[in-house]
Amino acid sequence: MKFLFDLFPVILFFAAFKLADIYVATGVAIAASFAQVGWLKLRRRRVEPMLWASLAIIAVFGGATLALRDETFIKWKPTVLYWLFGAVLAGGSLFFRRNLIRAVMGAEIRLPEAIWARLNWSWVLFFVFMGAANLFVAFNYPTDLWVNFKLFGGTGLMLLFVIGQALYLARHVSEEPRA
Repeated sequence: MKFLFDLFPVILFFAAFKLADIYVATGVAIAASFAQVGWLKLRRRRVEPMLWASLAIIAVFGGATLALRDETFIKWKPTVLYWLFGAVLAGGSLFFRRNLIRAVMGAEIRLPEAIWARLNWSWVLFFVFMGAANLFVAFNYPTDLWVNFKLFGGTGLMLLFVIGQALYLARHVSEEPRA
């Protein structure tokens, strides 16, 4: 269910684009992102930092798209978000000696330190790749294809990456008896 909640603005962006145009879709994505955060606040749930970052980036890049009537800005939005995530993970590791992937998942699974490091850097590389892939599709193909890639390609690549990681991690997970 959380997966669908996270995809909510992208799905609405896709639908609005198919029914109208990039500018209507951008406005819908901005509104959906604000609605997401509002819903969590209303229910007194924690808004994850990644969601705050996504809201800020869609507001800025989507706002620029609408104000300037230039779709270039909205096409850059996923790349900026992916590269921000990658930079946060890399910066946490390089400058603060903190593995943020471990901080999020460490309570759920036990792994050797070297595997946590590989996991963190694989996410960094994945986010760099996804940002570059978004730019490649956005600026080498029609907007309609980019919108399809944004929903189906991005989601599909993320799913494949997570499955690949799960298969890799399954060999390294240490099981502890539950009390």
